[in-house]
Amino acid sequence: MTSLHTNPLFTRLAGSRRVLVAGAGGGFDIYSGLPLALSLLHQGKEVFLANLSFSALAGLPAHHWAADDLAVVTKDTAPHQSYFPERTLAQWLNRHGYPDTVYAFPQTGVRPLRDAYRALIGLHGIDTVVLVDGGTDILLRGDESGLGTPEEDMASVAALAALDAVPRRLVVSVGFGVDAYHGVNHVQVLENIAALERAGAYLGAFSIPRATREGALYLDAVEHAQQHTPEHPSIVNGSVAAAVRGSFGDVRFTDRTRGSELFVNPLMSLYFAFDLPGLAARCLYLDRIEDTYLMRQVQARIAEFRESAVTRPPRTFPH
Repeated sequence: MTSLHTNPLFTRLAGSRRVLVAGAGGGFDIYSGLPLALSLLHQGKEVFLANLSFSALAGLPAHHWAADDLAVVTKDTAPHQSYFPERTLAQWLNRHGYPDTVYAFPQTGVRPLRDAYRALIGLHGIDTVVLVDGGTDILLRGDESGLGTPEEDMASVAALAALDAVPRRLVVSVGFGVDAYHGVNHVQVLENIAALERAGAYLGAFSIPRATREGALYLDAVEHAQQHTPEHPSIVNGSVAAAVRGSFGDVRFTDRTRGSELFVNPLMSLYFAFDLPGLAARCLYLDRIEDTYLMRQVQARIAEFRESAVTRPPRTFPH
């Protein structure tokens, strides 16, 4: 039990020495973990960054691979590729004098992804893994009215759920509300968080204030990424950054959101933190994706589960 003036997540992290912060869902998810990663770095901990990647990793030369399905990305990796969030982040880290290697996992099924995590954990003696989701679909157990885009998130959860040798495995979610355009009902997200609290797996929530060093650096990193990936900027991190700046409502920061109405609000700048094994235990289909080798197998297994699942009807906020 902790005191009210302490943060349960950072209490869990207090004894950590080598922390892996990993993006769960691909794309720019690792940026969602940047404020937390920077905070841990500023506390003197060794921090390593990784991301389940949507980048074109297959063509990277042999010296860019630390193990099977574990790419090593630096500021100079694949300069000809216009979309490469891991490289863009490495460039930003280098500019600010931080360790600038970002590891990348290709989109695979659970078995090879777990092996890649195991290799990375062994390479650096990792004692803590923090899995980060930009959005809330990682918190869905499978019987909700809509699941958003769960395949990559839950493959990451399943890959880490079996790595019991890692003393601390945690999940953080930031960007509450951004998955609405993917059909996620956020009343059901809150219902799930309440159930995780009852199970002892919820570690509370806290904001990313722009007045903090980490908040200011995060805003700078998101702006840098938007400048260097103008054709495909991150809607999630753009929304979170807008919320951190205090923006509200239908905020425009990219043409990708043309034709839709955003609802940027202060809840988007909150980190919600959880115990990963506790979160994994509530997923109704995690066992179905356990033996997958390809991401399309993960997609197919989730679709099969949904065909027979009795789903909860969506609910609206009562106020």
